[in-house]
Amino acid sequence: MSKQFTLESMSFKKVSTSLVVIASLLIVQVPFAENANAAAAQEEKKKRPTQLVGQSVGKKVQKAFEAYTADDIDGALVILKEIEAKQDYDKAYVSRFIAVMYATKGDHEEDAIKYLKIAIAPDILNEGDHGEALKLLGDLQMQTKDYKGALSNYYTWMDFTGKNDGDTWVKIAQANYELKQLDKMIVPADNAIAAFANKPNQNPYILKLTSYYERKKYKEAIKVLETVILIFPENKTWWTQLPMFYLLIEDYPKALQTLDLAYKQGFLDKESQIKTLASLYSSNESPYKAALLLEKHIASGLVKRDDKNISTLANAWHAAQHVSTAAKYYGELAKMTGDARHYSKQGMLLKQDEQFAKAIPALNKAIELGAKNEGRLYMSIAESYFYLEKYKQAYVAINKAIKDPKSRKAANGWKGFITDTARRKNVSI
Repeated sequence: MSKQFTLESMSFKKVSTSLVVIASLLIVQVPFAENANAAAAQEEKKKRPTQLVGQSVGKKVQKAFEAYTADDIDGALVILKEIEAKQDYDKAYVSRFIAVMYATKGDHEEDAIKYLKIAIAPDILNEGDHGEALKLLGDLQMQTKDYKGALSNYYTWMDFTGKNDGDTWVKIAQANYELKQLDKMIVPADNAIAAFANKPNQNPYILKLTSYYERKKYKEAIKVLETVILIFPENKTWWTQLPMFYLLIEDYPKALQTLDLAYKQGFLDKESQIKTLASLYSSNESPYKAALLLEKHIASGLVKRDDKNISTLANAWHAAQHVSTAAKYYGELAKMTGDARHYSKQGMLLKQDEQFAKAIPALNKAIELGAKNEGRLYMSIAESYFYLEKYKQAYVAINKAIKDPKSRKAANGWKGFITDTARRKNVSI
């Protein structure tokens, strides 16, 4: 992979938790084909008998519920904690209610978890309550970073209810990510994709991408991106990430094609993206496109007008054989940096473009700043004066060029030519 294309140039430096969105608690009950047997077994399972709390406990629970509906959660908790339930079901029911109150308050996850475990342990809550308690416990364990516990309870919840919930599969994949079990993220992510079939969700794709990227399985990551870009074509993130993955495997034609298409859709809004596209244009023998792109976005301010970017722009115009424009930007670069090399390039290109009067000051400035190719520069100054028919100045410059061993032979030839031409035109030198 070329050093020009590194992860630092990518729109995303690291595809990790910054891209992973924890799913909401909404339930989508979509069965999976691979779990058809489990679903059938659930249908055959004997329905759990419905139970009710005792009359005394029920009255106190009703008061607690009234306090809760009046937004007095602390009051509800006081009432619930004063209940001295004797029956196992009553104890489990009240414990679940207390857990829900703590979860509602927020910042009391550990208390909520403690009471949920008490409620779940005897396995006697009504079916709906038991299922909700299992799922809530898993969610709270995710919040408290007990990812192993969360995994266990999510699977237990699915086994108990027979449901295959897309959001829960996303959480399972996320828990495996947090546990650094990257290879175990793929199956639950695929299950989530299947569950969201009628209403596609991007989160499982993000998790798959994360898994493959962090394991350096870039070709597999590309397959994910190629799929997701078709499902969510309006999301510019996918359009900017896919070409960067192509760069990782050095597939530059596809990187250029995809990034160019992203640009045409208005999805590139970062300096690094514009510079990467310009670099791809240049490496694909389209320096003119690279120059136009950089010039436009330097002018707009999206790409910084600094010496590095102006140098790239000047080189692109030079490669595109737009000599005059290249000379203009080398001149700007020379003023920015005070570097003799840039004045030298500016002067040489101006001479090549037959702008001799403008070439001479640039070439002299390069010599003044200590350019190493002094003899060649003096020769170019002599040529420029010659074509301006200033033979005396040309003669002075060519004599200086003769002093440099590297340019002496060519300069001697020019000296004779200058002398003869001046004599024919009756100019004293």
